[in-house]
Amino acid sequence: MEEIRIALQGLRLSGMAEKWVSLFETRQADRLTLADGLQLLLQAERDTRNCNKVNRLLKSAAFPYPALIEEVSPDPARGLDASVLEQLSTCDFVRDGHTVIITGATGTGKSYLATALGDRACRLGMTVAYFNMQRLLERLDLERLQGHAIKFLDKIAKTDLLILDDFGMKSLQGQQQNDFEQLVDDRYRKKGLIITSQLPVKDWYEVIGNPLIAEACLDRLVHKSVRIQLNGESLRKKF
Repeated sequence: MEEIRIALQGLRLSGMAEKWVSLFETRQADRLTLADGLQLLLQAERDTRNCNKVNRLLKSAAFPYPALIEEVSPDPARGLDASVLEQLSTCDFVRDGHTVIITGATGTGKSYLATALGDRACRLGMTVAYFNMQRLLERLDLERLQGHAIKFLDKIAKTDLLILDDFGMKSLQGQQQNDFEQLVDDRYRKKGLIITSQLPVKDWYEVIGNPLIAEACLDRLVHKSVRIQLNGESLRKKF
């Protein structure tokens, strides 16, 4: 048993190795046919690899905290319809290259919903990048100073889903306007995008600033987007 376990580990089949030990510890090995035992070992390896992949995707996404879509309760009074939540949970909007815009006052659950959708995308095997909007702009300024801005933007463009949290806290200035336009343009009809904001979409024109860039961005963002307006008192008051 130990020789086989070491051999499986050496072949980087850790899931099979753990299952192999488990079958002997629970005295199931002697009761299984070769075919049945092999099937269990292969399934264990698939499960382990899938779990490891999801963990890598979650770590790479850099979410601010854990969030699960199963813990999001639909509430029409708050602006979250059950059918919309169910549809978003499939992450078809990511595959179709659509945008989800979540607006509402502070504390209404915008960031949690966005993060929960990102978590679901990771569990479906998709790459996700989460950024607070202001921190992303600061990161872009730093990458540009180091001569890495193009490479950084290309890396973001390759992710299946980009989450921009707290858009509109500050107006875009100069190069930031061009950077935002590129972020939007890179994803239009190709990759998924989620934007959260305390401001309604009608106020985004002033946030973007440059009239030509604002019109181009808003045309792409609003086209075929899913809009969620969360209402009600801050959920943080309950804790």
